[in-house]
Amino acid sequence: MSQIETIMLIDDNRADNFYHEVVIKKADFSGELFVFQYAGDALSFLKTVEHSIDLILLDINMPRMSGFEFLAAYHTLLTPEQRAKAIIIMLTTSLNPADEARAKAHPDVKGFLNKPLTPTGFQEIVRDFFKEMQ
Repeated sequence: MSQIETIMLIDDNRADNFYHEVVIKKADFSGELFVFQYAGDALSFLKTVEHSIDLILLDINMPRMSGFEFLAAYHTLLTPEQRAKAIIIMLTTSLNPADEARAKAHPDVKGFLNKPLTPTGFQEIVRDFFKEMQ
């Protein structure tokens, strides 16, 4: 899985983060995995640290800063070059069709999945966005 070198998980639920880490690692991911419980912390990391994030898995409903608030800040505060490489997938428990439509309408969001991330769901992300890895 050498084409995905860095993954960022942004979710306030520690159990979900732990489970998603297990799923990703079982898929033979050996790159860097950055985990944040608060979207604001993830945004600060992205703004201040030299990085090259390939994939961001972002929850919608979080305290302090929601996934949609993160997206607004991400889109306005980071340069197009900083945003260019990252594939953002909303990973949420929301079954609200309005949330899915809103996420899919955002220019930086490439997909919408319901939690939990499954091995099949992760394989679909790889297949759809990292084709050269197959």
